[in-house]
Amino acid sequence: MSKSTFTIEEMDIKLKTNYIGTNFIFYDEIGSTNDELLNDKSITQHGTVLFADNQFKGRGRLSREWLSYKDNSITFSILLTENLNAKNLNLINFAAALSVAESIENLFQLDVRLKWPNDVLIATRKVCGILVESVSKGDKIERVVVGIGVNVNQPMFEGHYNVPPTSIRKEFGRVVSRERLLAEILNEFESNIKKANKNPSVILDNWRSKCKMIGEKVKVNDGKEEFFGIFEDIDENGFLLLQDNKGMRKIFSGDVSLK
Repeated sequence: MSKSTFTIEEMDIKLKTNYIGTNFIFYDEIGSTNDELLNDKSITQHGTVLFADNQFKGRGRLSREWLSYKDNSITFSILLTENLNAKNLNLINFAAALSVAESIENLFQLDVRLKWPNDVLIATRKVCGILVESVSKGDKIERVVVGIGVNVNQPMFEGHYNVPPTSIRKEFGRVVSRERLLAEILNEFESNIKKANKNPSVILDNWRSKCKMIGEKVKVNDGKEEFFGIFEDIDENGFLLLQDNKGMRKIFSGDVSLK
């Protein structure tokens, strides 16, 4: 059986950060953790983490529904208010994906891979989704919210999915501590955000090393049309470089699958 309650004290013991998660807001249930941090201007502390044991209006990219499972998922958002600019939003996204991947590897030694632009996979199955959103005033970005949802202890999944889902429990073979995993992700995220600000190439190289699609023939759907070609690389801003019969094409957003 999964543990039926999330114990903040258990998470806090494992938290080794200077600012990420030191202000921790817990909701038993909420519509969307991202919406709450984007819209509640009374929450201002850099690094604030808002966690919900159940999220009933979660969403991913392109307004897709993100299903969370009470007591079996971790769904949370991180507020960033410092060192923000439009160019580093993809780096923040990559830093978050790396943090989840590295945490799962550290704790459970599973085969974790990254899928452009924001999915975390165990082998070919999706275990985590990330959604980075921002609020701007004029040309200035005032706040960035990093939403992360991880399938932790679900024993099974029903329904049809674009990418087959999985959970850490299914892959690892037993129920795991959500508190320990969350603390590990936050610890890694603080480290990776520091790298993103000081030496972005480290984040890009680490992300590349976990993306098994680079060099492969892929299909990219940007919501308007489909492109086919070789996933050549990502550029310095994290955009996908697709080599097709017309040359090198830069893809800013879309869904990628092996051809």
